[in-house]
Amino acid sequence: MGFSEDNLTGVILALLSSGFIGASFIIKKKGLRRAAAASGVRAGVGGYTYLLEPLWWIGMIIMIVGEAANFIAYAFAPAVLVTPLGALSIIVSAVLAHFILKERLHKLGVLGCVMCIAGSVIIVVHAPRELPITSVQEIWSMATQPAFLLYMGSVIVLVFILVIHFAPRCGHSNVLVFTGICSLMGSLSALDTFNTAIVSPIYYVMFTTLTILASVIMFKDWNGQSGATIISEICGFVVVLSGTILLQVAKDFERSSSFRANHTPGSPSLSTRLCTGNGELAKYNDEEVPPEEICLRIQESY
Repeated sequence: MGFSEDNLTGVILALLSSGFIGASFIIKKKGLRRAAAASGVRAGVGGYTYLLEPLWWIGMIIMIVGEAANFIAYAFAPAVLVTPLGALSIIVSAVLAHFILKERLHKLGVLGCVMCIAGSVIIVVHAPRELPITSVQEIWSMATQPAFLLYMGSVIVLVFILVIHFAPRCGHSNVLVFTGICSLMGSLSALDTFNTAIVSPIYYVMFTTLTILASVIMFKDWNGQSGATIISEICGFVVVLSGTILLQVAKDFERSSSFRANHTPGSPSLSTRLCTGNGELAKYNDEEVPPEEICLRIQESY
């Protein structure tokens, strides 16, 4: 199926959104650093002076503009096309951090960037044409079709099972519990319990997959497409997800390498941090590091 004008508009908006959002992370981080240097108290340890820093607000405004562009993109192109392109914001952030914040991009990170770009190109080339919606009644008809109602019912049941049964028992030791709830219902509680470098790729994979699944069921995005085209889209999606995970792994590897010279032999490994609830604090249990240095490292990891 040909690439429509609406799809092109959606792609442009999604790319602009990724650029704005990726750049906003860097601008806000520079604002946080400037505020911390001026006040001596970092945001991660209770400082609020960043709220008086114009650079931080500029970053926040740019992020809002990016999110608005992303929201509008869904009006022109299907979620199968728009949602995976959000991974490009990670590339923008990683590249700008390399040049502006002097945070070296590891070779694994470069490979992850290339994979994200390649996967995005595959998705764009094979993207389906969005079906036109002419009335509210048509949306209601799609939302009440048996397949979508079955999906919604399954989501509600699964969330209740995760919240009532699994969360009290293993929510603080298994990252999939809270990220599963986050992806299904939009909450962000997992970030309070686990390392951001662990949560981010898992949340992105689960949220993007479920968003595309819901869109395919409700709007029938793949109707009229050949099996080969659908398989190509799925392959592109898998490549983007793999690149995203690789980028996050590279970030975690770079942080681990930068701290390795100061770690004692008994310093806990990544697998240990995954099983200790809040990995950010467990990293330094066996390390003789001043408290202020621990806070600095934790803040830098974000």
